Amino acid sequence: MLAAMSVEADQSPQDVSRVVLRPLANPLSLGFLGLFFATMLLAGDELGWVPASQSHLLDVGILVFTVPTQGIACIYGFLCRDLVAATGMGVEFGTWATVGVGRLLSPPTATNPALGYILVLGAVAVLMPAVAAANSKVLAALVLCSTALRWVLTASYQLSTAPALKTAAGAQGVFLAALALYASLAFELEDQRRRTVLPTLRRGSGEVAMTGSLGAQVEKVANEAGVRKQL
Repeated sequence: MLAAMSVEADQSPQDVSRVVLRPLANPLSLGFLGLFFATMLLAGDELGWVPASQSHLLDVGILVFTVPTQGIACIYGFLCRDLVAATGMGVEFGTWATVGVGRLLSPPTATNPALGYILVLGAVAVLMPAVAAANSKVLAALVLCSTALRWVLTASYQLSTAPALKTAAGAQGVFLAALALYASLAFELEDQRRRTVLPTLRRGSGEVAMTGSLGAQVEKVANEAGVRKQL
Protein backbone atom coordinates (compact mmCIF):
# COMPACT_ATOMS: atom_id res chain seq x y z
CA MET A 1 0.00 0.00 0.00
CA LEU A 2 1.27 3.44 -0.92
CA ALA A 3 0.45 6.90 0.43
CA ALA A 4 1.19 10.21 -1.28
CA MET A 5 1.06 13.39 0.84
CA SER A 6 1.09 17.10 0.08
CA VAL A 7 1.19 19.95 2.61
CA GLU A 8 0.72 23.63 1.93
CA ALA A 9 2.80 26.14 3.86
CA ASP A 10 -0.13 27.34 5.95
CA GLN A 11 -1.49 23.85 6.76
CA SER A 12 -1.29 22.17 10.13
CA PRO A 13 -0.50 18.43 10.42
CA GLN A 14 -4.25 17.79 10.80
CA ASP A 15 -4.84 19.28 7.33
CA VAL A 16 -2.52 16.91 5.50
CA SER A 17 -4.23 15.13 2.59
CA ARG A 18 -3.37 11.52 1.88
CA VAL A 19 -4.03 9.59 -1.32
CA VAL A 20 -3.83 5.81 -0.85
CA LEU A 21 -2.96 3.69 -3.90
CA ARG A 22 -3.44 -0.07 -3.90
CA PRO A 23 -1.41 -2.32 -6.25
CA LEU A 24 -3.64 -4.15 -8.76
CA ALA A 25 -3.00 -6.63 -11.55
CA ASN A 26 -3.08 -5.49 -15.18
CA PRO A 27 -6.60 -6.32 -16.49
CA LEU A 28 -5.64 -6.09 -20.18
CA SER A 29 -4.56 -9.73 -20.37
CA LEU A 30 -8.00 -10.92 -19.26
CA GLY A 31 -9.80 -8.50 -21.56
CA PHE A 32 -7.78 -9.57 -24.59
CA LEU A 33 -8.45 -13.24 -23.83
CA GLY A 34 -12.14 -12.41 -23.88
CA LEU A 35 -11.63 -10.73 -27.25
CA PHE A 36 -9.77 -13.79 -28.58
CA PHE A 37 -12.65 -16.01 -27.52
CA ALA A 38 -15.39 -13.84 -29.06
CA THR A 39 -13.74 -13.16 -32.41
CA MET A 40 -12.86 -16.84 -32.89
CA LEU A 41 -16.40 -17.93 -32.06
CA LEU A 42 -17.81 -15.50 -34.62
CA ALA A 43 -15.17 -16.53 -37.17
CA GLY A 44 -16.22 -20.15 -36.69
CA ASP A 45 -19.66 -19.21 -37.96
CA GLU A 46 -18.46 -16.87 -40.74
CA LEU A 47 -15.96 -19.38 -42.15
CA GLY A 48 -18.33 -22.33 -41.92
CA TRP A 49 -16.41 -24.22 -39.28
CA VAL A 50 -19.57 -24.66 -37.19
CA PRO A 51 -22.92 -25.80 -38.64
CA ALA A 52 -25.43 -22.96 -38.97
CA SER A 53 -27.90 -24.91 -36.84
CA GLN A 54 -25.46 -24.66 -33.90
CA SER A 55 -24.44 -21.03 -34.33
CA HIS A 56 -26.59 -19.86 -31.42
CA LEU A 57 -24.36 -21.82 -29.05
CA LEU A 58 -21.48 -19.64 -30.25
CA ASP A 59 -23.49 -16.58 -29.28
CA VAL A 60 -24.06 -18.06 -25.83
CA GLY A 61 -20.29 -18.48 -25.55
CA ILE A 62 -19.78 -14.77 -26.30
CA LEU A 63 -22.29 -13.78 -23.63
CA VAL A 64 -21.08 -16.24 -20.99
CA PHE A 65 -17.31 -15.90 -21.45
CA THR A 66 -16.37 -12.68 -23.26
CA VAL A 67 -18.89 -10.26 -21.80
CA PRO A 68 -18.05 -10.95 -18.12
CA THR A 69 -14.28 -10.99 -18.67
CA GLN A 70 -14.31 -7.69 -20.51
CA GLY A 71 -16.67 -6.18 -17.97
CA ILE A 72 -14.21 -7.09 -15.21
CA ALA A 73 -11.32 -5.70 -17.27
CA CYS A 74 -13.22 -2.43 -17.75
CA ILE A 75 -13.88 -1.97 -14.03
CA TYR A 76 -10.32 -2.78 -13.03
CA GLY A 77 -9.03 -0.52 -15.78
CA PHE A 78 -10.64 2.41 -13.96
CA LEU A 79 -9.31 1.16 -10.61
CA CYS A 80 -5.82 0.96 -12.13
CA ARG A 81 -6.15 4.60 -13.26
CA ASP A 82 -5.82 3.60 -16.94
CA LEU A 83 -8.56 5.35 -18.90
CA VAL A 84 -7.48 3.83 -22.22
CA ALA A 85 -7.79 0.27 -20.90
CA ALA A 86 -11.06 1.03 -19.12
CA THR A 87 -12.67 2.75 -22.12
CA GLY A 88 -11.43 0.19 -24.63
CA MET A 89 -12.66 -2.76 -22.59
CA GLY A 90 -15.93 -0.97 -21.87
CA VAL A 91 -16.63 -0.48 -25.58
CA GLU A 92 -15.65 -4.10 -26.28
CA PHE A 93 -17.90 -5.29 -23.45
CA GLY A 94 -20.94 -3.39 -24.72
CA THR A 95 -20.48 -4.18 -28.41
CA TRP A 96 -19.85 -7.91 -27.97
CA ALA A 97 -22.84 -8.13 -25.63
CA THR A 98 -24.99 -6.54 -28.33
CA VAL A 99 -23.59 -8.93 -30.96
CA GLY A 100 -24.35 -11.95 -28.80
CA VAL A 101 -27.90 -10.90 -27.96
CA GLY A 102 -28.64 -9.65 -31.48
CA ARG A 103 -27.56 -12.91 -33.09
CA LEU A 104 -29.49 -14.97 -30.54
CA LEU A 105 -32.66 -13.08 -31.43
CA SER A 106 -32.17 -13.65 -35.18
CA PRO A 107 -32.54 -16.83 -37.25
CA PRO A 108 -29.19 -18.70 -37.58
CA THR A 109 -28.51 -17.84 -41.25
CA ALA A 110 -30.16 -14.41 -41.39
CA THR A 111 -28.31 -11.11 -41.76
CA ASN A 112 -29.32 -8.14 -39.65
CA PRO A 113 -28.82 -4.58 -40.99
CA ALA A 114 -29.56 -3.14 -37.54
CA LEU A 115 -26.71 -5.21 -36.10
CA GLY A 116 -24.47 -3.97 -38.89
CA TYR A 117 -25.30 -0.37 -37.99
CA ILE A 118 -24.50 -1.07 -34.33
CA LEU A 119 -21.15 -2.62 -35.28
CA VAL A 120 -20.19 0.45 -37.30
CA LEU A 121 -20.89 2.62 -34.25
CA GLY A 122 -18.88 0.22 -32.09
CA ALA A 123 -15.95 0.45 -34.52
CA VAL A 124 -15.98 4.24 -34.34
CA ALA A 125 -16.19 4.15 -30.54
CA VAL A 126 -13.30 1.69 -30.09
CA LEU A 127 -11.04 3.91 -32.22
CA MET A 128 -11.21 6.64 -29.57
CA PRO A 129 -9.15 4.75 -26.94
CA ALA A 130 -7.01 3.32 -29.77
CA VAL A 131 -5.94 6.81 -30.80
CA ALA A 132 -5.27 7.72 -27.17
CA ALA A 133 -3.15 4.57 -26.69
CA ALA A 134 -1.02 5.18 -29.79
CA ASN A 135 1.43 7.38 -27.87
CA SER A 136 1.89 5.03 -24.92
CA LYS A 137 0.79 1.39 -25.44
CA VAL A 138 1.15 0.71 -29.16
CA LEU A 139 0.31 -3.00 -28.91
CA ALA A 140 -2.99 -2.24 -27.18
CA ALA A 141 -3.73 0.38 -29.85
CA LEU A 142 -3.09 -2.17 -32.61
CA VAL A 143 -5.50 -4.64 -31.01
CA LEU A 144 -8.22 -2.00 -30.74
CA CYS A 145 -7.69 -0.83 -34.35
CA SER A 146 -7.83 -4.44 -35.54
CA THR A 147 -11.06 -4.86 -33.59
CA ALA A 148 -12.53 -1.83 -35.38
CA LEU A 149 -11.62 -3.32 -38.77
CA ARG A 150 -13.12 -6.67 -37.78
CA TRP A 151 -16.40 -5.01 -36.78
CA VAL A 152 -16.52 -2.93 -39.98
CA LEU A 153 -16.11 -6.03 -42.14
CA THR A 154 -18.76 -7.90 -40.16
CA ALA A 155 -21.06 -4.89 -40.43
CA SER A 156 -20.47 -4.73 -44.19
CA TYR A 157 -21.66 -8.30 -44.55
CA GLN A 158 -24.68 -7.70 -42.34
CA LEU A 159 -25.63 -4.69 -44.49
CA SER A 160 -24.90 -6.19 -47.93
CA THR A 161 -25.08 -10.02 -47.52
CA ALA A 162 -22.11 -10.41 -49.92
CA PRO A 163 -20.48 -13.83 -49.26
CA ALA A 164 -17.00 -12.44 -49.93
CA LEU A 165 -17.43 -9.95 -47.10
CA LYS A 166 -18.47 -12.74 -44.75
CA THR A 167 -15.26 -14.62 -45.57
CA ALA A 168 -13.18 -11.46 -45.21
CA ALA A 169 -14.73 -10.77 -41.81
CA GLY A 170 -13.96 -14.31 -40.69
CA ALA A 171 -10.35 -14.07 -41.90
CA GLN A 172 -9.87 -10.75 -40.12
CA GLY A 173 -11.44 -12.34 -37.06
CA VAL A 174 -8.79 -15.06 -37.03
CA PHE A 175 -6.01 -12.46 -37.44
CA LEU A 176 -7.47 -10.42 -34.58
CA ALA A 177 -7.64 -13.55 -32.43
CA ALA A 178 -3.93 -14.22 -32.98
CA LEU A 179 -3.05 -10.59 -32.19
CA ALA A 180 -5.24 -10.56 -29.07
CA LEU A 181 -3.75 -13.86 -27.87
CA TYR A 182 -0.22 -12.49 -28.32
CA ALA A 183 -1.12 -9.24 -26.52
CA SER A 184 -2.68 -11.18 -23.64
CA LEU A 185 0.45 -13.29 -23.21
CA ALA A 186 2.77 -10.29 -23.54
CA PHE A 187 0.97 -8.25 -20.86
CA GLU A 188 0.61 -11.34 -18.64
CA LEU A 189 4.36 -12.04 -18.71
CA GLU A 190 5.15 -8.36 -18.26
CA ASP A 191 2.97 -8.10 -15.17
CA GLN A 192 4.28 -11.34 -13.67
CA ARG A 193 7.97 -10.60 -14.17
CA ARG A 194 7.75 -6.82 -13.71
CA ARG A 195 9.65 -6.33 -16.97
CA THR A 196 8.98 -6.61 -20.68
CA VAL A 197 9.48 -10.16 -21.98
CA LEU A 198 7.61 -10.08 -25.29
CA PRO A 199 7.49 -6.71 -27.08
CA THR A 200 4.49 -4.61 -26.01
CA LEU A 201 5.72 -1.53 -27.92
CA ARG A 202 5.46 0.78 -24.93
CA ARG A 203 6.69 4.31 -25.37
CA GLY A 204 6.36 7.66 -23.67
CA SER A 205 4.20 7.48 -20.56
CA GLY A 206 3.60 3.78 -21.20
CA GLU A 207 7.33 3.08 -20.89
CA VAL A 208 7.63 5.29 -17.80
CA ALA A 209 4.83 3.25 -16.23
CA MET A 210 7.05 0.15 -16.38
CA THR A 211 10.51 1.64 -15.83
CA GLY A 212 9.91 4.92 -14.00
CA SER A 213 10.53 5.55 -10.31
CA LEU A 214 7.82 5.58 -7.67
CA GLY A 215 7.95 9.36 -7.67
CA ALA A 216 7.28 9.44 -11.41
CA GLN A 217 4.21 7.23 -10.93
CA VAL A 218 2.53 9.54 -8.38
CA GLU A 219 3.93 12.88 -9.55
CA LYS A 220 0.58 14.26 -10.74
CA VAL A 221 -1.81 12.07 -8.73
CA ALA A 222 -3.37 15.17 -7.15
CA ASN A 223 -4.71 16.15 -10.60
CA GLU A 224 -6.30 12.80 -11.43
CA ALA A 225 -10.03 12.10 -11.50
CA GLY A 226 -11.21 10.95 -8.10
CA VAL A 227 -8.62 13.15 -6.36
CA ARG A 228 -9.19 16.53 -7.96
CA LYS A 229 -12.35 18.39 -6.99
CA GLN A 230 -14.02 18.18 -10.42
CA LEU A 231 -13.81 15.80 -13.37
